Amino acid sequence: MIKKVREGYRVVSKKGRNLGTYRTKEEAAKRLRQVEYFKHRK
Repeated sequence: MIKKVREGYRVVSKKGRNLGTYRTKEEAAKRLRQVEYFKHRK
């Protein structure tokens, strides 16, 4: 999921792990798509 923080936008896992902080929401969404892609890849 993407959360708004003071530094910009943060990609956070369901367990609360930080997967990266980005300046724009578009950059954060791109990273989230990457994470989901590799998570479901076989």
